[in-house]
Amino acid sequence: MQLISRIQQALEHQMALTDRPDAPPRLMRALRHAVFPGGARIRPQLCLAVAAACGEDAPELTDAAAVAIELMHCASLVHDDMPCFDDADSRRGLPSVHRQFGEPLALLTGDALIVMAYQCMALAGARHPARLPGLLQTLCDGVGAPNGIVAGQAWECESHVALGQYQRAKTGALFVASTRAGALAAGADPMPWQPLGEHLGEAYQVADDIRDVMLNTDVLGKPAGQDAQHGRPSAAAAMGIDGAVAHFRALMDAAVSSIPDCPARAGLRQIVRLESERLIPSDTCEKRLLSDLGASARVLPLVA
Repeated sequence: MQLISRIQQALEHQMALTDRPDAPPRLMRALRHAVFPGGARIRPQLCLAVAAACGEDAPELTDAAAVAIELMHCASLVHDDMPCFDDADSRRGLPSVHRQFGEPLALLTGDALIVMAYQCMALAGARHPARLPGLLQTLCDGVGAPNGIVAGQAWECESHVALGQYQRAKTGALFVASTRAGALAAGADPMPWQPLGEHLGEAYQVADDIRDVMLNTDVLGKPAGQDAQHGRPSAAAAMGIDGAVAHFRALMDAAVSSIPDCPARAGLRQIVRLESERLIPSDTCEKRLLSDLGASARVLPLVA
């Protein structure tokens, strides 16, 4: 089974446990709206891939870890889109949760997804008690203070933050949680897999900064130009587009190099390379370069 199909099935199963006749119907619809249809599901897929590379022996625990990570990610998007933060009208090509269901239900939806993530881990972890503490701590580290995605969001409320520190918390922390959780779910040492999460996490935030500038709302599936509008730290603003793209490529190369020696190493390297091209296609950068050269030519003085 493909990783994306596996995570989709696991998410559907978890949602079915919550979506009961005695539950508030609009909240149930808001939860599904926040989770389905999903994006690339790269974080849970990464968790599943690392577990497989580590000799996965408890697939139900791996599924729970992957689901928990994706639910945390979806919760962060619901809260991130709210008027108190980005006030975004759309997400993944659909109305954002607060636009579709109102602010009160959006807040409750994000909260419910966070609780659901821990419920999922607790249920599966009860059958693997030796592995549960490490998985829960990894999830907490990736989400909460001082360096998780909540801290990343909080840095946007400060007057100054170093770009790298912001990127590591805002996006990187949950990628680190994904690689570590995959190893822990398989009963393996998570430390050799942490650099992969670190490099990928920072690369994804840099890619998001680039895409926010280079692509339009229709392509992104969410409002473009948000970083400039809200005055947020951005690799594109700090380094320029060309510098940010070069930095992104270097981070993805570092991610490829950091994959530990294992039978699945070649396949994982290929996945990272394909994801690099998906995020920042080479032809997009080439078109931009040609456009810039054309613009420069138009402003050059004529020479007799």
